[in-house]
Amino acid sequence: MTDPLINDVKDLLDKEKGDQLILKQIFRACQNNEVISNYERNYVRKLAEKYLGRASQIEEKQQIKSVVPDVILSKPSSIQKTESFQTTTQIPKIDSKNTKLLIGIGGVIMAIFIIVGLSLAGTLNVGYDNTLKNLVESTNLSIQTDLSTYQKGDIISINGRSISLEKINLSIENQQGLLVWSEQINVKNDGTFSTLVIAGGSGWDTSGTFIITAESDSETESSTFYFTG
Repeated sequence: MTDPLINDVKDLLDKEKGDQLILKQIFRACQNNEVISNYERNYVRKLAEKYLGRASQIEEKQQIKSVVPDVILSKPSSIQKTESFQTTTQIPKIDSKNTKLLIGIGGVIMAIFIIVGLSLAGTLNVGYDNTLKNLVESTNLSIQTDLSTYQKGDIISINGRSISLEKINLSIENQQGLLVWSEQINVKNDGTFSTLVIAGGSGWDTSGTFIITAESDSETESSTFYFTG
């Protein structure tokens, strides 16, 4: 037996009153003789009284033929009409010209950001590459002493680094450019080398700035220290 509620639901759908999605769901339930909750019946009754000018055709005994707990239906996530409020919110229309203008300005700004970003990235990369290149070139061979000033009889500690792992020729010249010491040493597996020299002997008679030089087959690097005779 078809539920008499279907007549009110059909009239409300025809007049597009109430929530169409909920009413269609109730209409299908009436057609299939499915159980309809009291919440749904009361919803149709109120709409029928308000928009159809009559009381719902539901008989009291039909409402109580089965005890069904009130269930609040979850509405689908689509745009729905809500008749609970008489007021409607109107979204202001945006002029198509203004919209195109805003889109155009946004596109220009985005393009500027992209161009500036690429320019900065290129500059940073070039700067980084040049710095790295200079760093590598300057650290292929290095030499230094443990102190900057020595006196006669002091022990001079010499150390350095070479990436070529070749033998290194070390030499010291006095302030007059005369060779006062030389030695050939091997580079260790970790790329370092070191040796000790006693400040004294022939050519160490006069105080001044001495030059210590490290020389491989491909590079030469120098450093200085001050000697007091």
